[in-house]
Amino acid sequence: MAPKMKGIVQQSVKEVLDSLVSDNLVTLEKIGTSNYYWSFPSTAMQSRKRKLEDLENELTKLKERRTELEEGIERAQEGREESDDRVEMLQRLQEAEALKKSQLKELDQFRDCDPALLEAKEKATIIAKDAANRWTDNIFALQSYCNRKFNISAQDFNRQFGISDDFDSIP
Repeated sequence: MAPKMKGIVQQSVKEVLDSLVSDNLVTLEKIGTSNYYWSFPSTAMQSRKRKLEDLENELTKLKERRTELEEGIERAQEGREESDDRVEMLQRLQEAEALKKSQLKELDQFRDCDPALLEAKEKATIIAKDAANRWTDNIFALQSYCNRKFNISAQDFNRQFGISDDFDSIP
């Protein structure tokens, strides 16, 4: 109605109404094929009151949590009064931590001689050696195949593929 009477672009009216609905300043109700928009001053006031109540509830919960935490801090502080025993125990704790740190450094120095680590390295070496020999055998098989099928000598094969003369299996 407003666009026709006042020469307002209909799309701009729709955009303004959509933004008001999204901000909860105007209420939209779809009845049949029509959209009805309305706004009551009391609706905004009620939503503000509800928001205020929610915030007040949250504030009381946070205050309760704060008092609980402060009480927890006080309980934790009770056993931490400065005394000769406490100072002595803290000093012993620091000494024990320093000793542990130095022993871990010393242990790291001997880690290279660890029997389990050496055994794992030996197993890995055996696996790598077997794999290298398997590939060496495959190259020799390919060399033999090329010799039979294409009449290529071993020296020509090695030269063409960049294989050195001392290429052989690992004993």
